[in-house]
Amino acid sequence: MKILFACGGTAGHINPAIAVANYIRGRHPDCEILFAGNPRGMEARLVPNAGFQFAPIDIMGFQRQLSWFNVKYNLRSVRCFLLAWGRAKKMIREFDPDVIVGTGGYVSGPVLREGHKLGYKTVTHESNAFPGVTTKLLAPTTDKMLLAVEEAKRFLPDNRDYVITGNPVREQIIFADREKARGKLGIGDRICIVSFGGSLGARRINEAVAGLMAWEGERGGIYHIHATGSYEKDRFPGMLKQAGVQNEKNPNLDIREYINDMPECLAAADLVISRSGAITLSELEASGTASVLIPSPNVAENHQYHNAMVLQNHDAAVVIEEKNLTPQLLRKTVAELCSDPQALRRLGKNAQKMAVIDANERIYTEIMSLLKA
Repeated sequence: MKILFACGGTAGHINPAIAVANYIRGRHPDCEILFAGNPRGMEARLVPNAGFQFAPIDIMGFQRQLSWFNVKYNLRSVRCFLLAWGRAKKMIREFDPDVIVGTGGYVSGPVLREGHKLGYKTVTHESNAFPGVTTKLLAPTTDKMLLAVEEAKRFLPDNRDYVITGNPVREQIIFADREKARGKLGIGDRICIVSFGGSLGARRINEAVAGLMAWEGERGGIYHIHATGSYEKDRFPGMLKQAGVQNEKNPNLDIREYINDMPECLAAADLVISRSGAITLSELEASGTASVLIPSPNVAENHQYHNAMVLQNHDAAVVIEEKNLTPQLLRKTVAELCSDPQALRRLGKNAQKMAVIDANERIYTEIMSLLKA
């Protein structure tokens, strides 16, 4: 059995593909798996690190704001995009897969469309509540359309059958033990808040969190783990100082560049403050954690806002749009939640009701059913 995965651009496209590939490899050790992706994207690092073969297809996204730089960038993108079709066709013929699986990103378009034209079976998985451009373009021709959430259907053609599978979630998050995690982190009986704005960091979130930490110092009884991100790590101490926080004297603050032990931190958390990427939300649901979500406005078609609103509409999270975000509003929101333990538990339980913890199995079953057909 041979399976070709096409994904790229963001971790939200790449990690689900890797999770499914690992699940398949665990059940079919002799299965040949190949990933197609951009050699300049993070998939070029993540895929080989996960132990899978990687086939580069040079492709670039498009800039939507009008400027001379973006015009030149888009001209290069068009050239790349046109060449990608031929490279995709050559790669597919050489590898000769039994099925092609796309999980999003620009590279999925040429690979799955060429695969379809050549007569190969194709599967598309969409992780967001608001489907990306690539998913919309592939919807009419792909053999199986898999969606993470029901809400995505209304943005896609209604003359198709869709299968709701959820997003793959790491088993470490599903099975993490809250008491063990809190003991390891030394939290005790304090309220635990975990906050992050992505691997690079988000300045607006960091500024608001610095103001929140000043309030926490006055209130007491709160342990706060915060990841600044790589771009913001040197700026964050200045934000804390401006907010009146003495970080080095505060044992209730755990400030890092990244959170490398996310399963433990989510298990220990009473409240998470974060962006609303699809995989982050699936992990919050699986861990049953209450959250304040601040969607990134700098993503294609504002899909993080749509993701976040799914949880808020199920009374599983509170959403603050970045245009409204201030330290004062974040403090007010967190203070209200921290003063009402029942509200935190309600949000967490409602999030857990939305969790799909067998997404890997569901996606695997759909791929295998297509192969058998």
